[in-house]
Amino acid sequence: MFESLKNIFSIPDLRKRVVFTFLMLAVYRVGGHIPVPGINFQALEAFFRQQGGGILGFLDLFSGGNLRRLTIFALGIMPYISASIILQLLTVIWPYLEKLSKEGEVGRKKITQYTRYGTVLLSFVQSLGIAFWLENMSGSSGSGVVPHPGWFFRLMTVLTLTTGTAFIMWVGEQISERGIGNGISLIIFAGIVSGLPKAVATLWQDMNTGNLNVLEILLLLVLMAAVVGVIVWVERAQRKIPVQYARRVVGRRMYGGMQTHMPLRLNTGGVIPVIFASSVLAFPLTLMQWLGVQDKPWLASLYRQLDYAMPLHNLLYFVAIIFFCYFYISIIFNPMDVADNMKKYGGFIPGIRPGRRTAEYLDQILTRLTFVGAIYLGLIALLPQVLISGLKVETLPFIGPALDRYLPSALTQGMGLKFYFGGTSLLIVVGVAMDTVQQIESQLIMRHYDGFLKGARIRGRRG
Repeated sequence: MFESLKNIFSIPDLRKRVVFTFLMLAVYRVGGHIPVPGINFQALEAFFRQQGGGILGFLDLFSGGNLRRLTIFALGIMPYISASIILQLLTVIWPYLEKLSKEGEVGRKKITQYTRYGTVLLSFVQSLGIAFWLENMSGSSGSGVVPHPGWFFRLMTVLTLTTGTAFIMWVGEQISERGIGNGISLIIFAGIVSGLPKAVATLWQDMNTGNLNVLEILLLLVLMAAVVGVIVWVERAQRKIPVQYARRVVGRRMYGGMQTHMPLRLNTGGVIPVIFASSVLAFPLTLMQWLGVQDKPWLASLYRQLDYAMPLHNLLYFVAIIFFCYFYISIIFNPMDVADNMKKYGGFIPGIRPGRRTAEYLDQILTRLTFVGAIYLGLIALLPQVLISGLKVETLPFIGPALDRYLPSALTQGMGLKFYFGGTSLLIVVGVAMDTVQQIESQLIMRHYDGFLKGARIRGRRG
């Protein structure tokens, strides 16, 4: 391990990329401590303590604590992710964008440019909503979060938060281009991991005060280790499709005649479906927060049912993950194009006729793999949350009390354990870490250095 770390800094190009990545992430973390002007932060902290988690805690986790502190990066990278989702949906239904997506590098740059415009527009709308929301918010003592509300504060908040999101987007693109790993994923990764020391300190404090005993902590650590092990095992799983290339004689040379395989990953989408599903479900809840759910009883009831970790939210989250798994795969993998390219170069799958039959065969296998991968993602995203706080089925209308009586308490109420990482966080952290390590490993092997894993090769996620 230490030899591999030494090798990283022995390669000038790789060393520059790694150092540049760390510097960009350091800039992101420094910016996370610059507050938005015009805020009473004591009242804001009191409001977040009153909320006790929920959707605001979930959004704060993705922003690396910037929402709770209301820094210039409070919006985080979520507007960029939302804009990417919208552009990918439009690519399927709008012929112009579909044509652009097939034009290679030029089309990709044009779509990226549209994504940037969409990010700025969404940031403007969301920051304006946050400004109105802050003006109507008060802490536990009744003091307002915004001492001097008005259009000056609103415009300053919009300018600050929109600029902050645009800067984060630029940082992510610079990391992807000049650093190591996917910049946007690494920013989310850094935001989640930044709260780990505080979470460990809280866990230690709970153990010292008697809120948690040693057995519960050991059980929690074993649970986390098991979930991480399952994530690593599934992320490396793949179905190998045998491919045979026919022999061709060109002039005096013979080409082809070799047998290889096409790897189809069990979880081709990586953590992208989870991030997409989280972003989509967070939008209506955030909108209801801005509109003020306290003044409208029906809206408050709907908000309670859709709130983070509630049964309806868990169900919609699970369904959204499955949907985005299939949606993302349909964008990045076209069986007909793969079959046509294979046929063009004289390749075929043994026992399967080239062309349309090959495309149908690949589509059938990919559909089954995606279903298993989607169920895995949904279970991993929900399992820790269910085990820690339970399903909370008693909150369901009509059937809730009956289900709460008949289901085991460990399932309905959870085990009462507290920890910073949930299933979504673990998926993102482990997936991004594997992807980054795989890219460093590839750079080392390409330059004939020993990688991190001798005798094996780690496979990063795609996305």
